[in-house]
Amino acid sequence: MPLIMEHMPAVRSVGVTWLTPAGSATDPDDREGLSTMWAELVLRGAGELDSRMQADAMDKLGMSRSADVSSLHLRLGFTLLGERLPQALPRIVDMVRRPRMDEDAIEPTRDLALQALAGLKDDPQERAILTLRERHNPYPLNRSGMGSEQSLRAITRQDLLGGWSRRVLPTVTGGVGGSILAIAGDLESAGGPDAVGVQVDELLRSWTGSAEPVRVGTSSTRGSSHHLPDKSSQVQIVLMHDGPAESSPDSALERIVAAVLSGGMASRLFAEVREKRGLCYAVSESYSADREYGRCLAYVGTTPERAQESLDVLASELLRMNAPDGRITPEELQRALIGIRSSLVLSGESTSARAAALAGDQHRLGRPRTLEEIIRRYERITLDELHAYQARRTLGPTTIVTLGPGELKAPALR
Repeated sequence: MPLIMEHMPAVRSVGVTWLTPAGSATDPDDREGLSTMWAELVLRGAGELDSRMQADAMDKLGMSRSADVSSLHLRLGFTLLGERLPQALPRIVDMVRRPRMDEDAIEPTRDLALQALAGLKDDPQERAILTLRERHNPYPLNRSGMGSEQSLRAITRQDLLGGWSRRVLPTVTGGVGGSILAIAGDLESAGGPDAVGVQVDELLRSWTGSAEPVRVGTSSTRGSSHHLPDKSSQVQIVLMHDGPAESSPDSALERIVAAVLSGGMASRLFAEVREKRGLCYAVSESYSADREYGRCLAYVGTTPERAQESLDVLASELLRMNAPDGRITPEELQRALIGIRSSLVLSGESTSARAAALAGDQHRLGRPRTLEEIIRRYERITLDELHAYQARRTLGPTTIVTLGPGELKAPALR
């Protein structure tokens, strides 16, 4: 398992991110939501400490902690003073190696998962986005992680403990996608990187094994349009198309494109869809990338009367980005670069964000990057390079989901 450390001399805290190969894509088909329940249960007792004792011990150390689930990983996150890291590491390791998952904690955890699932009825935007991901992404990367009522109710303590022992392991068969531990911040107060490394090695000395890799299939609904009837005074419109993987040189260029489309009040989508025409109350476009794929997600929230025109204008702006008359201007490039650089600098001052970035880089690229390396990549981008990318850029199969009282006509996006 890779251990990545970065000393940040200007801070007193440390951030810890531990990625484990136990994301929603690894849930058994009839036990979807298993990883979501794990993310709650690891915070409810580990090793010799029950839920209350664990919470008291971590509070005494001043540890903030969190657990969340993505498609491929269950992520544990911690923040605390650097000087307390040696005392905290055994507790953190116990959460990974010896979660209790006590019987009396399972039903409250199941109830929370069921409440979150039921809460989707009151969140039409999230419901539309989850449906879009389900239809666009290949199986099993198309799962929300929330599961279904039937699968959540079927999960037993044996499923939880047995599944954890099979999935939460140092490596994955084939060598890609295993556990990753990243620590960033005041390492000197913890004894220095070498001392931290020795302690981690000692704590994990007997931890061995490889989890099965995720087998990615296909999607028969990618590139299609789908409507979710809803008796609402609002309409949710979401589109998704593929983008470059993180390892591609084009990933930085695609982030510039996303920033030009949706980087504040001067962005194209805000100006064209909201300000000039007054078609919507919210519009955005985002890009995210993983090791082997990237996704671009566009969203418009509007009223039934303006829904069709909002969708048409959104589609027109997305297509114009690839056309000669949509070439990014010098002013747009500078605004995008300023926004991206500011975001990078701010995240570089947060130990938790920095630890998460290091772990994410290790997963997506096979190595961590320094902030300086990332910033230099954006500083080297020229208008000519960006325009060449726009000229060869295509949307590809674009999946559309709408939610509202009436079905809309899907625009041509080729």
